[in-house]
Amino acid sequence: MASTTRPPESADRLPDWLKKSKDLRSLHCLKARLRRSRLSTVCEEARCPNISECFSRPTATFLILGDTCTRACSFCSVNHGAPVPLDPEEPGSIAEAAHDMGLHHAVLTSPTRDDLPDRGASGFAATIRSVRSRNPGCTVEVLCPDFSGRMDLLDRVLDQRPDVFGHNVETVPRLYPAVRPGAHLDRSLSILEHAKTLYPDMLVKSGFMVGLGEDRDEIEGLLALLAGAGCDVVTIGQYLRPTRAQAPVVRYWEPECFPAWSKLAESLGIGYCIAGPYVRSSYRAREVLEEMENRRVP
Repeated sequence: MASTTRPPESADRLPDWLKKSKDLRSLHCLKARLRRSRLSTVCEEARCPNISECFSRPTATFLILGDTCTRACSFCSVNHGAPVPLDPEEPGSIAEAAHDMGLHHAVLTSPTRDDLPDRGASGFAATIRSVRSRNPGCTVEVLCPDFSGRMDLLDRVLDQRPDVFGHNVETVPRLYPAVRPGAHLDRSLSILEHAKTLYPDMLVKSGFMVGLGEDRDEIEGLLALLAGAGCDVVTIGQYLRPTRAQAPVVRYWEPECFPAWSKLAESLGIGYCIAGPYVRSSYRAREVLEEMENRRVP
């Protein structure tokens, strides 16, 4: 891949290409609706830069199994510590919220719940069933934690046949000890490969961030690993520091790098790679699913 001659932008200030306006009216309306239902979205908890755009459509990624994570990844602003007990009414509440919002595609994710015997797998399964029961025809995408690498727990989710199964690798192998303590890249790749092997027709999706200190060769190497694991879809986005409590940005990668990575991913056999400074795991999730389904039509 050709390298750029532009010097790296200082990580102390936001480049012009990363400045984005917000539709505050849409943001407020959907937040109020979610609070009435006592629900959380990862869009809010992770301070996603696309929250205004997605909420105005409307679309949202529901955060199930509470809002507190048992791990402490350095890039993530989701609460971490001792989680509260699960809400048995949550699957129904999520399904009702999806119905009220008129969603045609529901995305479910969760914090890591290492404290639970089943790591939260039954919560994912119950919520998938509830959303589909209340919203016939609604497609469901899950973005799961690693379930401590237990494939028997993963199978509880996969057996519900979500339309898209997602699990993010987040960063390159070298940065795992600093960025994802408690996680292992080999474990994450095994999860993706297991999902694709068990259900070959299921769309398998992963994603990672750039800007945490990786180099170009490491990015290309990670794409090759994801292709080898059988990923159909990969997302690549620029890491943006949510608050000063998280890891600092090491580099803002230039906008022209992203389409080049997308082309490389597809040349490696990944069916669809959506890459851009503001791309996140669930960015335009419904459109990506529709594009992949259209490609399957003879």
